Amino acid sequence: MLKTLIAVEENGTFSAAADAVYVTHAAVSQQMKALEEMWKVTIFDRSKRTPELTPIGRALVAKAREIVRDYDNLVPSVMGDDGLTGDLYLGAVPTTLTGLVPLSISILKSAFPNLHIRVVPGLTHDLLRNIERGSLDAAIISKLSPIQKMHQWRNIAAEPLQLLASEELDSDDPVYLLKNNPFIRFSRDAVVGELIETWLQDQNIAVTDIMELDGLEAISSMVLSNLGVSIVPKRCVQSMNPLPLKRIQLSANSPARQLGLINPANTTKSRVLDEVHKVLLEAVDIGHFAKFPESQDL
Repeated sequence: MLKTLIAVEENGTFSAAADAVYVTHAAVSQQMKALEEMWKVTIFDRSKRTPELTPIGRALVAKAREIVRDYDNLVPSVMGDDGLTGDLYLGAVPTTLTGLVPLSISILKSAFPNLHIRVVPGLTHDLLRNIERGSLDAAIISKLSPIQKMHQWRNIAAEPLQLLASEELDSDDPVYLLKNNPFIRFSRDAVVGELIETWLQDQNIAVTDIMELDGLEAISSMVLSNLGVSIVPKRCVQSMNPLPLKRIQLSANSPARQLGLINPANTTKSRVLDEVHKVLLEAVDIGHFAKFPESQDL
């Protein structure tokens, strides 16, 4: 019933929650009424067309997440494996999915074969919301400031911004290339997109946008086709067979996107997240994803 209550808060309606927890709409309604009768409190305001959580309902959801998290950790805490078996739900921004994340998981699986990493891709703001909802154990995101007390932050790497340009272009001057070529923009819904826009404004560089994309591979392919230039983060772990492009430093003090691992401060999975952070740093030291790991059940 607590998981159903959490699903209602996350999905907004009883019907959507029913789909999320694989029960009927009627079952969700009955469970929520049972909780209200058992606790003798009003969890939902039913005066509106779609029932909404009351203030005490929202407080109960927050506490329910803690209880469900502790329940899920019950057996590992008794068995003494510190969460190094079973499932870990890890969010990751798209730019890390072809280098940093696969290399890190490969290293982690070699040490802890019974630990299964479930990767959930998304942009920083969305992943952070899923951390707060309890649907992710941790996430690799771009740093937001300030870090809230409810979260624990660990640095992974700084990724300086760089200009991508076709090798067919003669100039290596980033300002000249930006002013004289169409601009393929990194999505402003992403934190790194906001960082790029701030730098352009600070440098008083007016660009001519022709498209706005949120995937580094898509952006690189457009640049390779000589459709324009772009600004992207220099990945801390390079993927296999990078495209033949010019990669030009913006300036002597180029701004950088700070990647890090974030998780709830009250997590019960500190031990396994320590190991995750350790292999992320190891992957950054290696710096490139040289080959695909042997086939493993991730």
